[in-house]
Amino acid sequence: MKRQRVCHMSSSHRGLDTRIYHKQCVSLATAGYDTHLIINATKDEINLARNQRVTVHPLPTKPHAGRLSRLLVQAWRCYTVARQLDADLYHFHDPELMPYGLMLARSGKRVIFDAHEDLPAEIYAKDWIPTPVRSLVAGVARQTQQYGAVRLSAVVAATPYIGSLFDGVARRVAVINNYPLIGELVSDQGPDRQPRDSVCYIGGIDAIRGIKETIQAIGKTQAQLLLAGFFSSNALRNEVMQYTGWNRVKEYGFVDRKAVSDILARSFAGLVTLHPVPNTLNSQPIKMFEYMSAGVPVVSSDFPLWRKIITENACGICVDHNDPDAIAAAIRYLHEHPDQVRLMGNNGRRAIEQKYRWDNEEAKLTALYADVLAEDRSGSI
Repeated sequence: MKRQRVCHMSSSHRGLDTRIYHKQCVSLATAGYDTHLIINATKDEINLARNQRVTVHPLPTKPHAGRLSRLLVQAWRCYTVARQLDADLYHFHDPELMPYGLMLARSGKRVIFDAHEDLPAEIYAKDWIPTPVRSLVAGVARQTQQYGAVRLSAVVAATPYIGSLFDGVARRVAVINNYPLIGELVSDQGPDRQPRDSVCYIGGIDAIRGIKETIQAIGKTQAQLLLAGFFSSNALRNEVMQYTGWNRVKEYGFVDRKAVSDILARSFAGLVTLHPVPNTLNSQPIKMFEYMSAGVPVVSSDFPLWRKIITENACGICVDHNDPDAIAAAIRYLHEHPDQVRLMGNNGRRAIEQKYRWDNEEAKLTALYADVLAEDRSGSI
């Protein structure tokens, strides 16, 4: 029997993205689907994916292309490759691909939109969109997503809150939480063989993710900050490099998953002190769960949802994200209390193993695919 072909599409993500590739694509390939991924990828990444039975179709990129070019040109390229693959089901991960998802659906294809974030809320935090027009752009984005959701086979949402935005609109809504892969980020060297002498931040680096307060805070401690990720702008990086705390920073840039694991093995705390922009307040930051999965206590912004996770699982400390002194005090406390680091770290890892684990989400993903692929498309839009 011929395997059903499924195709994941992303014009804006890069490489073997954790949610798109490591979790969804690998899970689908393991479940027996002929799995394809269209994304910006290197030759090494293509070969690695092939070893895990995922066929990657790389998108060509121009290093200095502008934002508009990436949004429009890359989206078209992504669609062109997707159409040629003639898959049984398409699953796209970027809002700018919505027009092409609708074109595929109109041709009789089954199509799923993966909503990683509350896009209208995220638009209000986009510095590159002029403030006077953000409300208009957010409104257009909301209407476009709802228009598409009605006409596609399903919407996958990364959090329950995002899923609620499509209730009563989409044909199907499946909440596939971005929880960690069990054991992925536990270092081969083991936590007992690595000195936990640093704190870490891993992810995109910009002002609304608290980098300014983080650098100020680390300067008030005796700890080192292991900083992994790309700065949103050179101007921001140049600014924080002038802070006193910068001499306590070890900057890695973008790192692979093995390096993430090694950084976590050296950390007695992981920072997630983001600012309360609309899209953040209702999010479930993957970095928080990844810290927990590696047995690393979390120092978190004191948002209601995040406080609930931290306090229910006794796996970290909530602080005022605006207060470098409060962030520094939490770092100093954990630095001086290794027994609490072990206790909170064990609590966090246990919570991941019992509740926040990818294999539970994997089962929901494969069930959704079976349901969508079984539907009659004779009445497609």
